[in-house]
Amino acid sequence: MKKRGDRPITKVKNPEPNLNDPSWIIWAAWADRITFEEIEKKTGKTESEVIKIMRRELKLNSFKLWRKRVNEKALKHGKKFEYSRKEITNKRRQDGFID
Repeated sequence: MKKRGDRPITKVKNPEPNLNDPSWIIWAAWADRITFEEIEKKTGKTESEVIKIMRRELKLNSFKLWRKRVNEKALKHGKKFEYSRKEITNKRRQDGFID
């Protein structure tokens, strides 16, 4: 295999699908750092529509695991994430870590 340029050729385990591909929504829903708000901006699908798609496309146990994971993570919801970051920052200020 011939090397192109200075960057090494790496294989990604789960590469990002094309945005026009329906599997992109499933990929984005599983990704921790992509919020439902971002999915809605890019595809026009609301959180409830994404949940319906995931319920339809995934096996039952996979769907349950995904729902549990989403409910535990504040990152999937932009407002929850911002709120949790503010709480952490305020607590660090109170503890004297941030001036």
